Amino acid sequence: MKIRIQHRTTYNYSEPVSFGEHRIMVRPREGHDVHIESSILEIHPRHSIRWMRDVNGNSLAKIVFTEPAAQLSFYSELVLHQYDMNPLDFILEEHAVNYPFVYDPESLPELTAFMSILYPRATLPLRAWLNQFFKPGDKIETIELLRRINFHIYKTFRYCRRDEMGVQTPEETLKRNSGSCRDFATLLLESCRCLAARFVSGYMQCESTEAGGASTHAWAEVYLPGAGWKGFDPTSGIMTGAQHVTVAVSRNPENAAPIAGSFEGPSNAFQGIQVDVAVTQIDRPPAPAPATQPVPAQNSPPQNQNRPPSNSNQPNSNQTVQQVQQMAQEPGTSVPVMDMVIHAAPPALPAAVPNQGLL
Repeated sequence: MKIRIQHRTTYNYSEPVSFGEHRIMVRPREGHDVHIESSILEIHPRHSIRWMRDVNGNSLAKIVFTEPAAQLSFYSELVLHQYDMNPLDFILEEHAVNYPFVYDPESLPELTAFMSILYPRATLPLRAWLNQFFKPGDKIETIELLRRINFHIYKTFRYCRRDEMGVQTPEETLKRNSGSCRDFATLLLESCRCLAARFVSGYMQCESTEAGGASTHAWAEVYLPGAGWKGFDPTSGIMTGAQHVTVAVSRNPENAAPIAGSFEGPSNAFQGIQVDVAVTQIDRPPAPAPATQPVPAQNSPPQNQNRPPSNSNQPNSNQTVQQVQQMAQEPGTSVPVMDMVIHAAPPALPAAVPNQGLL
């Protein structure tokens, strides 16, 4: 699948201000499933730019601005190929098919950082909330447990777009029973700290009319032995697939923002931010042309009853319609469900260290 992503963010100020260093993460993570064909990055005002990889392997650009301005704008346009068209067909190692399980001794040191609780004050409310899905002594398929929690957030929490910086704590989201996509992702992330979990920011291809249309998206990933990092989108209630494009991952949601920076000027100088995002599949085949019907001629002259009927009124030529999908930030819509296939691989090495987590 070939996708074009267009992302423009504009900050407006009442007067010229100076800008501190900014860091942006808008370039998707490449791998066996994603390949970037072309990319454009335009930034105003004048600046210098330096690219690097952060500790999580995200592509990060650091921007130093060399002049003040009353407007700051970032425009990114990418064309990429998405190859992972059936991400729900995967293999779990036998010891991880059912929950609870523990990671093997070789993987555990690498995953420990992604199992650390970020919001200690939310631990008790989260434990009480998670009792509806799992209680000590229960046994359930790992994927089924994660899907139930993921879908429950989508089904019972109210989506609301928030333009404020940062994320709500899981405790706040539970109390309000509402939040944005990054708030729902954070709630799911902290609920899964018994396993290795990380926050993901990126893009999702769906209709622009859905909740949170025209912006970026966020979800969570859980590390499952045999399958690797698998994504769960609590805003849509689904596992992530070809319609999701990952840009940045982090154990801490605060470190995966698409754009972060500061400005120096009057405290009331900031006038607002505008974000426009479109994600379009550009190799989609054209939709079938609708069948047309003959249109009777208007004011046609009388015909000789002995002559055969005229063939002058032919059906109109077929018209083709190019269907275009736009991306939504923090969408709240269902997408076509894909069948999941879960297999058990040969037994892995016995795990030696028990997990400590909320579930």
